[in-house]
Amino acid sequence: MNLERTVTPDKSQQNVILLLSCPDRAGLVSRISHFVFQRGGNILDLDEHVDPVEKIFFVRILWSIEKESIPLSELEDAFRPLAEEFCASWKICFTGLKTRIAIFVSRYDHCLLEILWRNSIGEFAVDIPLVISNHNDLAPLAAQYGIPFHVFPLSRDNKETIELQEVALLEGNAIDTIVLARYMQILSPRFVERYQHRIINIHHSFLPAFVGSSPYRQAYERGVKIIGATSHYVTEDLDQGPIIAQDIIRVSHKDTLDDLVRKGRDLERFVLAKALRFHAEHRILVNGKKTVVFD
Repeated sequence: MNLERTVTPDKSQQNVILLLSCPDRAGLVSRISHFVFQRGGNILDLDEHVDPVEKIFFVRILWSIEKESIPLSELEDAFRPLAEEFCASWKICFTGLKTRIAIFVSRYDHCLLEILWRNSIGEFAVDIPLVISNHNDLAPLAAQYGIPFHVFPLSRDNKETIELQEVALLEGNAIDTIVLARYMQILSPRFVERYQHRIINIHHSFLPAFVGSSPYRQAYERGVKIIGATSHYVTEDLDQGPIIAQDIIRVSHKDTLDDLVRKGRDLERFVLAKALRFHAEHRILVNGKKTVVFD
């Protein structure tokens, strides 16, 4: 279990989410439901899935608590023996506790703009304390939304030093999750390991096709009839992390490379926003190279 913050929200925040995966066995839903019932909970939503090949059980349960506030640590301590019995990977969180994200960008503005706009109208359960970039170009955009913008110029020689400075800034702001909104840099393995399954990237192709740089050019040269965008968790293997969300749009022989880029921008914005919503609402369970997404 990986819990980034431990707090007790007020009564208005007393909805609880459990995300859990474990080897499948009979009676799992019954045992977990009884745990909720014993603590005065009322189940509002329950989604489950069993992988028929690997025989792994996945569940997301949302429940309300009508009585006095229960500290998160108390819920965790109470559930831990059950989770150990199930050999489970799990997380319990309150819906009222927003995910604190940092957005990493380079010079492309469309994904950053989409996230800032959607967050400004209350669509995401996130706080955005800062934006990090290797260029100054998008500082005015962040300023429009009142978000501090930090520039860390990168080169081959200073990458390790810069990443240490970035980590210090992230930890100083209690950042839970990093969103790479067309951040045109490769993160070091050490950085990725520190934020395992907490770095969300948008890749401008329908993975696993056209990994790496210039995917629209690769697609154009191959004469594809659809292009796509993929949001995934970042791993040490470039563009190979567990996929969260994808979408496609049709193209034809009439479309130029610029047309593909233009159409692709709309996909990138939508897909990254969708993936961020899934993550912030605790709807994703990672299963090796795959994900289970309860939408």
